[in-house]
Amino acid sequence: MSVYKEVKKVNVIVLVLNLLVAFGKIIVGYAINSMSMEADGFHSLTDASSNIIGLIGVYLSYKPQDKEHPYGHRKIETLVTLVIAIMLFAICYEIFSAVMGRFNRPTTVEASIFGFLVMLITISINMFVAAFERHKGKELGSDFLISDSMHTSSDIYVSLSVILSLVFTRLDIQWADIIVALFIGLMIGRAGYKILCSGIKVLLDTAVIDADEIAALVEQQEGIKSCHKIRTRGKQDDISVDLHVLVDKDMHIYDAHKLADAIEAKLREEYSGITDVTIHIEPS
Repeated sequence: MSVYKEVKKVNVIVLVLNLLVAFGKIIVGYAINSMSMEADGFHSLTDASSNIIGLIGVYLSYKPQDKEHPYGHRKIETLVTLVIAIMLFAICYEIFSAVMGRFNRPTTVEASIFGFLVMLITISINMFVAAFERHKGKELGSDFLISDSMHTSSDIYVSLSVILSLVFTRLDIQWADIIVALFIGLMIGRAGYKILCSGIKVLLDTAVIDADEIAALVEQQEGIKSCHKIRTRGKQDDISVDLHVLVDKDMHIYDAHKLADAIEAKLREEYSGITDVTIHIEPS
C-alpha cells in the first residue's frame, strides 16, 4: 500500500473517532451546563476539521513531481499543518471570549456521574488516537500525522482538567469550571504555537542536519581532502543536501563521478530521510 493510502487510512479512522468524542462532550457538556466540557468538545471538533483538511493536504502533497514542481509537492502538507495551528489559535480565542461571558452570566454546573463517565471514555479514545497517529506518522514520515498527534495529546491533559473541574464542582466550587476552561485555552494555544514553529522552520529552509556532522562523515571517504559549503533543508523524511568536496586536481572526471556517487550512497545510508543530494567537485 502506498504512503498516501496509509496516511489517508489513518486520517479517516482518526476523523471518525474525533467526531464521536467531540459530539459526546458537547452534548453532555451542554446538558450539565459545563463550559469546560463544551469547550473541550469544540476543541475535539476542531480536531475533526483538521483531519478533513489533512486528507486534502496529504492528497496534494503526495502528487508526483512535475515540470512546474521539480521538488515535488511535499510542502503542501507543511502548509496544512500551519492551517491547523491557525485553527487552534481561533478556538483559543473563542474559549477566552466564552470565559469572559461566563463572568457576566454565572450558571450552575451539574457534575453528574454520567459526565465523569463520558470524560473517561473520551480520554481513553484520545490516548489511543495520539499513540496511533504518532506511531504511524514516524513510520510513514508524515509531518501532518505527527503534528496532529501532538494536538491530540494536548486533548488528554485538557480532558483530565475537565474531570478535575467536575470534582471541584461536586464540592460546590463553581469557579473551577471557569479556571479549567482558561487552562484549556492556554493548552490549545501552546499546541498551536509548537505546530506553527515546526512548520515555519520547514518553509524557511532551516538546516535539518548539522553541517559539521555531514563534513565528518564525508571526509572519511577515501579521495576526499575536505568538505565545505554544506546546506540541508526540508523535512525529516524529505531532506535535500548540497555540498562541495575538494579532490586531487589530477583526478579523472570518471573517478570523481564515482566518488560523488559513493558519497551520496553513504549519506543516504546514514540519513534515511535524504531524497536529493547535489555534490560539487572542486580540484585542490
